[in-house]
Amino acid sequence: MSGHQRGRMPAAWEADLSDDYEWVPLRLPPDVTRVSASVRLSIEAEYRGWELTRVRLYTDGSRRVLLRRRKSAVWAGVDGQPAS
Repeated sequence: MSGHQRGRMPAAWEADLSDDYEWVPLRLPPDVTRVSASVRLSIEAEYRGWELTRVRLYTDGSRRVLLRRRKSAVWAGVDGQPAS
């Protein structure tokens, strides 16, 4: 995912984290359309096992996204971070 940044999660999201999952917070800039974001996140889900758990839209048009996937041996040998 070009143009995304990893960063801190909003405080309310931190409370819901489980040790059964890997978590990746992303920031999508305002120039990423909803359709483009949807396609990019669908690709991550299909090929890398990530699922969308939270989205927060800000007034400047940027989005904070939280992805998760269940920890397993299948993903242990794969660089499972969302594509840059």
